Amino acid sequence: MLCACSGEQFKFEDAPQSPESLATRDFSASGLSSRTGDWESKLEDVQVDEVESTLKEALSLNYEEARALLGRLEYQRGNFDAALQVFQGIDIKGLTPRMTRAIIERTRQRKPRSKGDIIPPSVMSMHSVSLLLEAILLKAKSLEELGHFTEAAKECKIILDVVEAALPNGMHEGVAEDCKLQEMFHKALELLPNLWTKAGFLSEAITAYRRALVKPWNLDPLRLASVQKDLAAMLLYGGVEKSLPPHLQVWGSTTPNGNIEEAILLLLVLMQKVAYGEIKWDADIMDHLTFALSVTGQFELLAGHVELALPGIYERAERWYLLGLCYAAAGQNEVALNLLKKVSGQSEANHKCHIPALLFGAKLSSQDPRHAHYGITFARNVIDLADQVNEHFKGQAHKFLGVCYGNAARISISDSERALFQKVSLTSLNSAALNMKEDPEVMFKLSLENAVQRNLDVAFDNAMAYSNMVTENSGRGWRLLALILSADRRFKDAETILEFALDEAGRLDQLELLRLRAVLQIAQERPKQAIETYRILLSLIQAQREPQSNNSENAKSSDSENVAERNMEMAAWQDLASIYTKFGSWPDAEICLNKAKSIEFYSPKSWHTTGLLFEAQSFYKEALVSFSVSLSIEPDYVPSIVSTAAVLVQLGGQSLPIARSFLMNALRLDPANHDAWMNLGLIAKMEGSLQQAADFFQAAYELKMSAPVEAFT
Repeated sequence: MLCACSGEQFKFEDAPQSPESLATRDFSASGLSSRTGDWESKLEDVQVDEVESTLKEALSLNYEEARALLGRLEYQRGNFDAALQVFQGIDIKGLTPRMTRAIIERTRQRKPRSKGDIIPPSVMSMHSVSLLLEAILLKAKSLEELGHFTEAAKECKIILDVVEAALPNGMHEGVAEDCKLQEMFHKALELLPNLWTKAGFLSEAITAYRRALVKPWNLDPLRLASVQKDLAAMLLYGGVEKSLPPHLQVWGSTTPNGNIEEAILLLLVLMQKVAYGEIKWDADIMDHLTFALSVTGQFELLAGHVELALPGIYERAERWYLLGLCYAAAGQNEVALNLLKKVSGQSEANHKCHIPALLFGAKLSSQDPRHAHYGITFARNVIDLADQVNEHFKGQAHKFLGVCYGNAARISISDSERALFQKVSLTSLNSAALNMKEDPEVMFKLSLENAVQRNLDVAFDNAMAYSNMVTENSGRGWRLLALILSADRRFKDAETILEFALDEAGRLDQLELLRLRAVLQIAQERPKQAIETYRILLSLIQAQREPQSNNSENAKSSDSENVAERNMEMAAWQDLASIYTKFGSWPDAEICLNKAKSIEFYSPKSWHTTGLLFEAQSFYKEALVSFSVSLSIEPDYVPSIVSTAAVLVQLGGQSLPIARSFLMNALRLDPANHDAWMNLGLIAKMEGSLQQAADFFQAAYELKMSAPVEAFT
């Protein structure tokens, strides 16, 4: 319904037939009052010009206003072609300056006026301006309905240009009283970015969204939040990088640097509005924020917003699960696991089990032998829900159960318990392989567990099956295959596998496989070739590092890759130190150790290798000090425990009982350590227990003949 506008009259281009102004007329939703109610059938039969003439004569309208009303009628009936034809007759370009002037004159802040302060009669009334803006808006919508999105966007933009030219600092609250001006403008603000999006001009759409937000346009909170959310979604998923224009970069160094940062700021503003109750909870906002913060690696910030969600939005188990995902992604597995333990706690006994949370708890537990028993509990809870769990989840539960039982076996202090856990581990992994025959991860875990238990033939077959399943080159698969062959004393075959894998491996995998090839060469008593392989490895690391320091883009590689690269470099220097120690080149060994310690001073292996260097020079006290430093860094570092015992055996006398204690501790941690069994045999021989010594030596020999050149895990 057209409303009055402060009693002001239109300026008519044609002489009015009636002294009444358009502002005193009342039009229904169909466009006309009861005086024109009988025209509806007539409009279908007469030409546009005749109807236009009739409207002008009966209602005292000028040419443009008559066409605006007629076009509205056609649009409401769904006759978009006819409406467009009518609207085309309005000279929008010629009227734009007049509309701008009218808005300026009639939206000035109301002040007491002198008698001479009178708006000139040539200025259009606000009602006429609103009517014409509505005509432009309906013209844009008609073009949209007809599929002409670009033309529709250009027409809609005219409304924004007119109003913004008149109100460059935004729209003050008093404008809301002036007819439909604010309503039409707000509709245009919302429509324009949608039109640009449909037309495929996403950069223009982003500009239109920003245009709606940079000035105070009196948008109500819900509309404003909707525009902010839509802009954030466009920035995140549009695939078009659109930096802020210079006139909007007013925050200096804190200006958003790219689409994602701008989207995160918008979403954080929306989350703050939710927290203050200005708008209702919107799951889409949280979904967008989750994506944005995940892409940028800000998982702890994401966890904070999950915690801020009011009770009732998430169920308790769901909230713990989401928080667990966030903290695990942030590298805080302990925090994540503590949260997930609540899911299987007594407080949730009467609630429906949250299967994804239980499976995630089992997965995290399977990554750390210390939490193996928690993982067994998680996985058992899923398997016990046989009626509620599909085969995929059941297979995943069996996989994690098998891995956790394998880890539990490796930390068990009881031989019978260890044997039981190893048996259950293989049973669970085989069950998982039956349920998920196409899952390469299951086959890899099954191969690894068989290799650890020295079932080398089965482990080899499983490793080959895994290699055939993966579509891309898998460095860890080739590594496991080479280690299995080395445990079977097939060093040449292992090297052949590595040569093949090196041609297709990625950068990090290539470094790891090169180091393994050097270790194989050492095992075959080929130190010169091993040193050359290490030289190639270190050269590749250095070559990769130089362009990173010169190129800021390459320097932004992930932290995990940088850490893996540094660890690989440190391991290479440690291995070189061992080679030089073995062949009596003490200065070279010391140089290599200093290189390794410069990368990571508190590395147990570096101090262990330092102890071996002292031991080779018969500096036993210094060797014991180095081994002690290694064990102070990692108390369960088995090589240093065994080497400490070996030095004590060299010292003899009252040190033998202490050495035996160290060796028993080492075998508790690693029952397959052949060096520990060998030193136990030496102690037994020194004590005169020859039969026991023979048994220990036999065990050491058998274990050494099936030992890989490096630990499987």
